[in-house]
Amino acid sequence: MKITDVQVGKIRIPLKKPFKTALREVRVLENVVVKITTDTGNVGYGEAAITQVITGDFMSSIKGAISEEIGPKLIGRYIEDFENLMDILHSSLVNNTSPKAAIDMALYDLYGQLYNAPVYKLLGGYKDEITTDITISVNEPEEMVEDSIKAVEKGYKTLKIKVGKDWKKDIERIKAIREAIGYDIKIRADANQGWTPKEAVMVIRKMEDLGLDMELIEQPVKAHDIEGLKFVTENVYTPILADESCFSPLDAVKIIQTRAADMVNIKLMKAGGIYKALKIASIAESFGVECMIGCMMESKIGLTAACHLAAAKKIISKYDLDSPNLLAEDPIIGGAQYNEHQIKLSNKAGLGFVDIGNIVFD
Repeated sequence: MKITDVQVGKIRIPLKKPFKTALREVRVLENVVVKITTDTGNVGYGEAAITQVITGDFMSSIKGAISEEIGPKLIGRYIEDFENLMDILHSSLVNNTSPKAAIDMALYDLYGQLYNAPVYKLLGGYKDEITTDITISVNEPEEMVEDSIKAVEKGYKTLKIKVGKDWKKDIERIKAIREAIGYDIKIRADANQGWTPKEAVMVIRKMEDLGLDMELIEQPVKAHDIEGLKFVTENVYTPILADESCFSPLDAVKIIQTRAADMVNIKLMKAGGIYKALKIASIAESFGVECMIGCMMESKIGLTAACHLAAAKKIISKYDLDSPNLLAEDPIIGGAQYNEHQIKLSNKAGLGFVDIGNIVFD
């Protein structure tokens, strides 16, 4: 199965309502899609999210990295030589984790097709169904309570609450949501780097004193501030999850060895795809550290790849893979089957896509 073409396109899907965090606001998903074709007629798909404030990757940089640097180096190569393909991909240029992730997904899609097996089974096949949380965007407490109640009514058992814009109001937000939904529902809070280390300790201790029963707190401080992250972890009881602080396997080693966080969040856009994400999961497993798998704002193309990784490995035990449920429409046929919080993987080869609409290729 020889690679004959690498195409770059764009997908655009409106959201049901604005997605708001301490770092950004998104109203329309607008991402890069890659399509790799082989001499056998097989096609693999991948996606790169536009998330300048986290990865630094934007539309033109992603397209340029794929069409000018990575893509040409793959033409004429064989999917059978998978390790060599991964070496070419990751040595082609530094950083640029989002375009690398898109290519990685498409190659894994084709690798599964080559051996007529779903990707999650090739990676370990731990299970074929997972349960995601749902994200509640940061807004005024009243609106967040309303959104939380609606999510619980749809069957969600875990809510991920976006905070980090105003620590005083953040406590009010979490308290109001907990009072509205009760204690049978798990609450995770994601500060998206919005607090200082001392603010984080103060806020989390206050939540603990109020008995708000937080499952975890995600990335309370700036991504580069590993010492600050460690300070928070050591001074609260609530588990701390490293997200933006953990891009690479080396980041995972540093965080885990210094005990800067209790858990790490794996995202394909940060890691550069499944290949590097597997290394992070293996490192965490070696130390007995639990992993979450999360997402940026991706369509079901990117999320299907993340779901296959999530289902493959036992050490990945928490799932934040909800972005398809935040979109106003789903132009992707096949892939992971979403039924609100329940996600089912099929036994179709590769990532299991049948047809993908809304893509405009250059």
